[in-house]
Amino acid sequence: MANIFVQNRNYVLGDQELNLIGDRDKLAQWRHKGMGPAFYRLGRKIIYKGADLNAWVEANRVDPGQGQG
Repeated sequence: MANIFVQNRNYVLGDQELNLIGDRDKLAQWRHKGMGPAFYRLGRKIIYKGADLNAWVEANRVDPGQGQG
């Protein structure tokens, strides 16, 4: 698995790297619906761990070659 996010870094809303998976509104919708990557809520601050983001990206990987045949 290739890491898109730095494994041991914490990401907060506003970090440009988070735009790879969705804008601020999309991430808020996913949190509200219980979807998307794991996160921490510290008061009003939302924090995503790089390791959790990479795990979520890998879990949502689509291999178009699989299942054909």
